[in-house]
Amino acid sequence: MTDPAKTGRTKRSGVNGPPLVSVLLPARDVEQTLVDCLESLLCQTEARWECVLVDDASQDGTRAIATAFAERDERIRVLSARGDGIVEALHTGLAACRAPLIARMDADDRMHPERLGAQRMALEAQPALAGVGCHVEMISDGSGSAGREAYGEWLASIECPADVRREAFVECPLAHPTWFLRRETFRRFPYRRGAFPEDYDLLLRLLRQGETLGVVPRRLLEWRDTPGRLSRTHPAYTEEAFARCKAEHLAAGFLAEEPQYVLWGYGATGRRLRRALAEHGRVPSHIVELHPGRLGQHIHGAPVIEPRALRGLSGRRIVTSVSGAGARTEIRAALRGMDFTELRDFVCAA
Repeated sequence: MTDPAKTGRTKRSGVNGPPLVSVLLPARDVEQTLVDCLESLLCQTEARWECVLVDDASQDGTRAIATAFAERDERIRVLSARGDGIVEALHTGLAACRAPLIARMDADDRMHPERLGAQRMALEAQPALAGVGCHVEMISDGSGSAGREAYGEWLASIECPADVRREAFVECPLAHPTWFLRRETFRRFPYRRGAFPEDYDLLLRLLRQGETLGVVPRRLLEWRDTPGRLSRTHPAYTEEAFARCKAEHLAAGFLAEEPQYVLWGYGATGRRLRRALAEHGRVPSHIVELHPGRLGQHIHGAPVIEPRALRGLSGRRIVTSVSGAGARTEIRAALRGMDFTELRDFVCAA
C-alpha cells in the first residue's frame, strides 16, 4: 500500500474562496482502499472542494492514512465518530459540511477526475433539481456478485429524472456513492436510522415529497464490489429490508388511499412485497398470473386472474412485482395497451 506521506507532494495552501463542494466520506476500517479513494479526489478537475472524512471508530490504519492526507492537503478534514453506524457517521459529517453542494463518496471507491465538476455543472444548469447521481463502473477483486454487476448495468439505463421516478420501486435508481445533492436538501431531509437501507429510504422520501432527482449519464465513479462491503453484510440491506422500504413508501404514497391493490406477479419477488405491504394494511384484491395452473385459484383470499381481466378492474391500482427487466418491459407494454398510465394507475417494483 502506498504511504501517502511519501508521495513527494507538498501541503496545499488552499483554494481562494470557500468550497463549492463538500465531499462527505465516512470511513471505517478501509486501510486497503482509502489511499486510492483520496488520490482520486486530489485529481479532480474541480478544485474548489473540501473533504469531510468521518473516521467511524476504525481499528486499522484508516485514521493514520486520513491524517497523513489531511496534513498534505488542507482541504481534507478528519472528524471522529463513535462507531454507532453509517447514519450517525453521515450526520456527523453533514453537520461539518460548509459548501452549498454535497457529494457522497465511499472510502472503497474511486472518482473519475471530472466527477465533481460534471455534477456541479449539472445542478447549476438545472435549479429545479434537488440532486443528481451518475453512472458507475464496477470494479471487483474477482469475488463480486453477478447481482451487483447486473445492478450496475441497470443503473446505466437511468438517464433522466423521469427514469429515476419511474424506476424508483424497482431498485434504488441512483447508487448512493454517486449522490451529489444540495446541502439544503440534506438539511430538510436527514437520513433515518432503521432496519432499512438509509439511502433508498431517503431517495423515496425525496420523490414522495415532490423533489426531482437527475442523472449525469456518464460513468464517473468506480464502484468497488467486495464481500466485506456494508451493502452485502448488514441486515439493513437484505432483499427483505428493501421490500419493507418499498412497502412503507408505496403505502404512504401510491397506495395511500387504496387498502387494496392488484398484484401482478407472484414469484419470490411478488410474495416478498405482498408480505411487506400487508404489514401496512395493504392487501391484493386480485393477483395477475400467467401460469395456467394458478388461474381461477385464490391466494390469500385474492382470486388469480389473467392480464386481460384487468380491463374489468378500472380504478384499482396495480403493483407489478417481477425481477426481470424483460418481463417488466412486456408488462408495461401490456398495461399501456389497456390504457393504464404508469405512476397514475400502476407502478413497477421488483
